Amino acid sequence: MPVNIGSADRIARIIVGLALILVPFVSGLALFANPVLQWGAVLVGAVLIVTALVRFCPLYAIFGLSTCKVFPR
Repeated sequence: MPVNIGSADRIARIIVGLALILVPFVSGLALFANPVLQWGAVLVGAVLIVTALVRFCPLYAIFGLSTCKVFPR
């Protein structure tokens, strides 16, 4: 599996992922009163964190994108 997520993208994914996991439970926003939206946000946050940790995004691979400075093969 080639690496296609650069450092800045990785940091952004971790921050946004953590926010999506925490906000539904601690914010009290009416938006997250619906369990589907609440757990959907958690799922998206978890996917962002996992892709940041493995440094590979399947969608980037499908579209031929990379945020790495050097795209290893």
